[in-house]
Amino acid sequence: MVRATQLGVALGALGFILTLMGLFPGVTGIIPGRGVGAIQFLVVWVGFFLLILGAIIYVKYAYFPHDPSNLSQQVGIRLAWTGLILTGMSGLADFLGFGSQIPSPETVPVFGELQLLGVVGGFLMSALGVMLYALAGMPRSPQR
Repeated sequence: MVRATQLGVALGALGFILTLMGLFPGVTGIIPGRGVGAIQFLVVWVGFFLLILGAIIYVKYAYFPHDPSNLSQQVGIRLAWTGLILTGMSGLADFLGFGSQIPSPETVPVFGELQLLGVVGGFLMSALGVMLYALAGMPRSPQR
């Protein structure tokens, strides 16, 4: 079980680093362009995904290694995945064709305030799902 918790920490750390690289591409030596592009947002989204996945793996194997998930924990996991989907849909709205700035040859897609609100809201929903998963489990009985 120690290996699984180490995997969770490693995935979370990798996700955090990828998220920072996507948010601040100048750190890697890439000259940042205007706005936020599709590839840049995909890097941020994959970083979010790995961060949430690492957190769920860590909580599962550090606190509840032999216990099956109860209903509240399953709701927490589904809330975390729904938040990630909401984040992706919000961030890629213009590129997927249902945003306010539909790409055409004359326009450049813009990462607007509503998209930012959706991305932050989706990530907070995912974090809330992980927290619900961690707090809804049965506490371990003390070892004697």
